[in-house]
Amino acid sequence: MLNEILIGGSIASVSGLVGFLISKKITSANFDIYVEKAKAQASAIENEAQLLLYKANIKSQEIELEATKLYENAKERAKADLVQREDDVAKKEQTFKRYKQNEERRLQDEVATLKARQVDLKRNEKSLGLLKKRYEEKIDEALSAVEHCAGMTKEEAKTLLLQKVEEKSRAEIAHVVRRYENQAREEAKKRANYILAQATSRFAGEFAAERLTNLVYLSDDELKGRIIGKEGRNIKTLETLLGVDIIIDDTPNAILVSSFNLYRRAIATKTLELLIQDGRIQPARIEEIYSKVCDEFEAETLSEGEEIVIDLDIGVMHPELVKLIGKLRYRASYGQNALAHTLEVAHLAGMMAAEMGGDIRLAKRAGLLHDIGKALTHEHEGNHVDLGAQICNRYNEHSVVINAIYAHHGHEEINSIECGAVCAADALSAARPGARREVLESFLKRVTAIEEIASEHTGVKQAYAINAGREVRVIVNASLINDDESILLAKEIAKEIEEKVQYPGDIKVNVIRESRAVEFAR
Repeated sequence: MLNEILIGGSIASVSGLVGFLISKKITSANFDIYVEKAKAQASAIENEAQLLLYKANIKSQEIELEATKLYENAKERAKADLVQREDDVAKKEQTFKRYKQNEERRLQDEVATLKARQVDLKRNEKSLGLLKKRYEEKIDEALSAVEHCAGMTKEEAKTLLLQKVEEKSRAEIAHVVRRYENQAREEAKKRANYILAQATSRFAGEFAAERLTNLVYLSDDELKGRIIGKEGRNIKTLETLLGVDIIIDDTPNAILVSSFNLYRRAIATKTLELLIQDGRIQPARIEEIYSKVCDEFEAETLSEGEEIVIDLDIGVMHPELVKLIGKLRYRASYGQNALAHTLEVAHLAGMMAAEMGGDIRLAKRAGLLHDIGKALTHEHEGNHVDLGAQICNRYNEHSVVINAIYAHHGHEEINSIECGAVCAADALSAARPGARREVLESFLKRVTAIEEIASEHTGVKQAYAINAGREVRVIVNASLINDDESILLAKEIAKEIEEKVQYPGDIKVNVIRESRAVEFAR
């Protein structure tokens, strides 16, 4: 039993050893296979890497070739462009040289021509002098011959001739004088009757101040001191900028704004009202409010003109003409408001044109524009007829409108029914009782003439007639007029006013020279 166990154990040991050897052999064989596979894969990867490196080298060579080609092309284009530019510069130099030569040649020709003309002129002057001398000698010879034949001197013959002409013409002169005296007597009688009829039908006051002042109400009299400002700084700025006379007196809670220019006075009144509401009354704020009010008035005049054109149904009109229609509200003729007169004429002309078979819309349009020049007389020289015709021609208004502008003052004949209606309507509107006042118109003409005389001088920026025309305030450009020249300018303006304007009392000429520097801190 024991032997069998030993034999079995021996067999088992031998079997285990044999199995171990066999498994070791198999394992060694598999390891060799794996090594061979790894070597094969490594060889394949190396070949693939070499292939990729080869391809990369080829690609880099291609890129290098392409870059070289592009560089060469760019270089050739740059060379060609440089050559072209050099050619252009050379051509321009040649052209400039030719132009310079031509100009020099032309100038030389002109100089030669001028010299030749100068020589001819001197020769002609010399010839003319000789001819004049010979002519005077001939005249003297003829006079001597006539005096010898007539037996009297030239002065005696002239006196005798004048006596004969006077004696012969005396009867004719007496007849003409008698006829004009009769006509003047008849016209004076008609005029007297007309004046009496006007006076008895309606009273029109002769106070210019009624139409030349605006009253600005104050909530407190202390505001008067603020409006005057320290050392009068604020009121000086107001009067200089607004171009009006501001009267501050003992009238409670009120100040007076006086100016013959209705537009300027309206702007000044509105500016003062806004300053009083704002409370900040100082030169910088005054200028700011004034600029704002001017812009608002421009917009309001345009808006009012547009409303009038729409209400009258007269078609499309240029915006500048529409704005001028709105400005007529601030113009007056013989005390009659220009806009009210214009609207009255437009309506009357339309009704009369309808009765006579004319064009109603054209008659209204001509009536509305017949006095449009009055909106320009404060800013431009000339009478309102010529100014109105010029502005209407500029904006291609109908020929009937132009004819009405000229014809209503007798500058042209009436050429149409519509023009006749406008002229008749203008006469009706102006002649109705109380419509106009002669005193105001003569005053306006006087102060306007004073402003124009002052504005015509060199270096004058603005000129305002204030204090009912008894003072003219002249603002000059400080860079053009010095202090000494300001004194001379005041004397020149005063002397010219004395020669050209008729006025009662004295007129004070006040020349203001002010330098102002402005800079902004940013």
